[in-house]
Amino acid sequence: MNVVHTLSELRAYIKEARQQGQSIGFVPTMGNLHAGHISLIDQSRQQGCFTVASIFVNPLQFNDPDDLARYPRTLDADAEKLQAADCQLLFAPDVDEMYPEGQDNQSRVSVPGVSEGLCGGSRPGHFDGVATVVTKLFNMVQPDMAFFGQKDYQQVAVIRKMVADLNMPVDVVSVPTARAADGLALSSRNGYLTSEERARAPALNRALRAIFSSLQTSRNLELALAQGDAILADAGLETDYLEVRHADNLQPVLQKTLEQRDQNTGKPLEIVIPGAAFLGKARLIDNIVVDLNPHND
Repeated sequence: MNVVHTLSELRAYIKEARQQGQSIGFVPTMGNLHAGHISLIDQSRQQGCFTVASIFVNPLQFNDPDDLARYPRTLDADAEKLQAADCQLLFAPDVDEMYPEGQDNQSRVSVPGVSEGLCGGSRPGHFDGVATVVTKLFNMVQPDMAFFGQKDYQQVAVIRKMVADLNMPVDVVSVPTARAADGLALSSRNGYLTSEERARAPALNRALRAIFSSLQTSRNLELALAQGDAILADAGLETDYLEVRHADNLQPVLQKTLEQRDQNTGKPLEIVIPGAAFLGKARLIDNIVVDLNPHND
């Protein structure tokens, strides 16, 4: 695996791969890699792509300077993991390479609709930062395919809309969330948890599944969300949000929509149940994507 830090070096390797007739697969990351990131590399390799990963802790997507400062930087260890996964090129730019005119003078990309609420509501400006840096990275790498984890469901929705709206020739591939054996979604931020907090953290996934189970039987949105809140509270997690949204466009699922399912024996309703919660120094996020079937009674 080659490691480059500048745009000129990156483009030289991309040009060579293109001349050899290879498709380019891209995995953008902020580093501190775990098995979830490596699963994205695996997906790119399985597609037969010349696989490029980037590591860049993007300051534009942090609304808390302290959060940015403490975000773990583990480039050497990350490079070893990428090489073991047969990643072929690592692009690891610094802030000046990404924003040569400074962050305040950087053009911004804003994606309306899907970026609103959920993590966008909790972290103002976050998705503008994400959309901006991913646009820049797509223009730098010029990939055919880009791979993202489903754990960041809203982020994937933002990037899909951005790609469609701006006519970018990139196939955005969402890869299922990698989880620990107890159900906790793998995340770089899990490293903030103490051992005692780590034991309680799977409550977020349990809450999401309890919401789905309740909706399957009761169709009562308020009751289902209350049950999820109770599971988090019992485990000592502070709810940021628990919601039920349409999987295709992230619009909220309304109570009347759930009630109509009992009168509809057609296709199931595909929903996403996203949640976020605070536990110690960590903010955990997760989601499940499920089909809500019509009652058959």
